[in-house]
Amino acid sequence: MKAKRIVFSGVNTVLFTEEEIGQIGKNQVLVKNMVSTISSGTERANLSGELNVSVFENFTEAKFPRYGGYSSAGEVVEIGEEVTYVKVGDRVAVSNGIHGDYNIVDVSDVYKIPDTVSYEAAALSFISGFSMAALRKTRLEIGESALVMGFGVLGMLALQLLKAAGAVPVIVADPSARKRERALELGADYALNPFDSDFISKIKTITNGGVNVVIEVTGNGKALDTVLDCMARYGRIALLGCTRNSDFTIDYYHKVHGPGITLVGAHTAARPIAESSPAFWTVRDDITAFLKLIQHKRIDPTLIIDEVHSPKDAKEVYERLVSSPDFPVTQFDWRLL
Repeated sequence: MKAKRIVFSGVNTVLFTEEEIGQIGKNQVLVKNMVSTISSGTERANLSGELNVSVFENFTEAKFPRYGGYSSAGEVVEIGEEVTYVKVGDRVAVSNGIHGDYNIVDVSDVYKIPDTVSYEAAALSFISGFSMAALRKTRLEIGESALVMGFGVLGMLALQLLKAAGAVPVIVADPSARKRERALELGADYALNPFDSDFISKIKTITNGGVNVVIEVTGNGKALDTVLDCMARYGRIALLGCTRNSDFTIDYYHKVHGPGITLVGAHTAARPIAESSPAFWTVRDDITAFLKLIQHKRIDPTLIIDEVHSPKDAKEVYERLVSSPDFPVTQFDWRLL
C-alpha cells in the first residue's frame, strides 16, 4: 500500500509525498497515525545533513532520504498473524515510526494508551522516555535540587518529571527569554540565563552551595563546563543532549575527579532491552510509566505543545526549524489532511 510521508530528500529539502510501504509482517502492526511530534534537535541534525547522527555509526557522507517522526500515536488498523498484544481499533503510542499517515512497525514498538490519555499527549511518549531515562540514571532523591540545562522539548519534559519525582528546587537555564518565561509558566522554581556573569553564583545561592542533579540537554561542551562549576559534591549529571561536536576540553581533575561528580551517558539506546533494574528501565517500562503519570494527572505533557500543523505545511515548518534556534514544540495532526 501507499502512504503519505514527510521526507528529507536532501540537505534542507523537505517533501510531502507518497511512498510504497509494503505489507505488514507476522509480528508487525499497521497504525493509522493521528499525531506525530517533531524532535527538533534530531530532526534538525538529519535535515541539515549532519554526519554524526548515530551513536552506532560514523558516517563519512550524508545519505538521503532521511525521516523524522519517531514519537507518534494513532489507531491500529491491521495486525500480523502472530500479534496478540493489540487488536484492530486499539489506540497506541508508537516508537520508531516516521511522519506519515500510516506506519508499519514491530509490535514491540506500540504501547496501549489509557482511555483518558489523548493522542497529543501519547505522541510525546517515546521522546519522554529519553528524559525519564536521564532522570533515573541520576538516582534523584526526594528533596534534592535539580537543574535543567536547555529548555527544548526534552528539557520541558524533564521539568515535569523532576517535579513529579520530588526534586526541589527545580531550576531551568536557557539563553532565550521566551523559554525562561515558559519555564516559569510550566512550574520551574527559577529560570536563569546561563550567559549571565553571575549565573554560577546564583545557582550556588539558590541551592545552598551547589546543585545535586543536572539534566544537561544542550549537548554543548561549554554548557557542560559551566554546569560542572555549579555542582554540589557528589553531584550527578545526565548527558541527555547529544554532544555531536567533541571539540572542547574539561578540567576533569578539578571539576569531576576531586568533587566526585558522576557523568552518565543518557542516550535512549543506553538502556536494557528487557528486564528493568534500578536506574535502568526499558523503553517499554518508561513509556508505560509516562502514560500512567498522565492518566493519574501527575503530569500534563500537552502543556508544552506550542504549535499544531497539518502535514501539508511541512516545508514551511521545517524552514523555521532550520533557521530558528528557538523552535517551538510542534506536532503534526494527520487528521487535518
